[in-house]
Amino acid sequence: MLVKDRMSHNPITVRSDTSLPDALEIMRQNKIRRLPVLDKGGKLVGIVSEKDLLYASPSPATTLSVWEITALAAKVKVAELMTKEVITVAEDCPIEEAARIMADNKIAGLPVMRGDKLIGIITETDLFKIFVELMGAREQGTRFALLVPEKKGILAAMAQTVAELGGNIVSLGTFLGEDPTNRLLTIKVQDVDKDELWAKWQELGVQLEDVRET
Repeated sequence: MLVKDRMSHNPITVRSDTSLPDALEIMRQNKIRRLPVLDKGGKLVGIVSEKDLLYASPSPATTLSVWEITALAAKVKVAELMTKEVITVAEDCPIEEAARIMADNKIAGLPVMRGDKLIGIITETDLFKIFVELMGAREQGTRFALLVPEKKGILAAMAQTVAELGGNIVSLGTFLGEDPTNRLLTIKVQDVDKDELWAKWQELGVQLEDVRET
């Protein structure tokens, strides 16, 4: 799966001379939390988040009048608040690489570029939706969490066991285990007796961490 498969196309943007109140209103109306910032020529020059704007807004405890607050906020432009060194990705970037970039840089969204042109944005919300899909969270079945030895062929053997018992694998995810000798595996299956399946898997040296119907 690539970024282009799950990004939001034609993202809502603002100009660098957009005022703080206008940028906040755009976010609220469109229920978004970040805005790519373009210059007059349509080139990406920054990105501004809802947090950036709220931190710059006058405090409710201020002694200024409503009119003074409005006038003060209107003078603040997005260019003064935006992040100028924007981390971006290309549309053909693997989705897991985009997730790694976000995690490593502690950011919640990445503008997606095609050359110098902004064509989309991928956010943490998109990644959460992918995770829900990956883990089969909306599918019914028996969910096993297993500690699996790190050795060749074991996943194939486990999948073959499911097939031999007439079952179906809905989702499968592998994660780092306790040490380099094992991995944590979550697998959701349908149409198979969980006790019979577990008895077969035990023979492969698999350790059961959790099992539940979902």
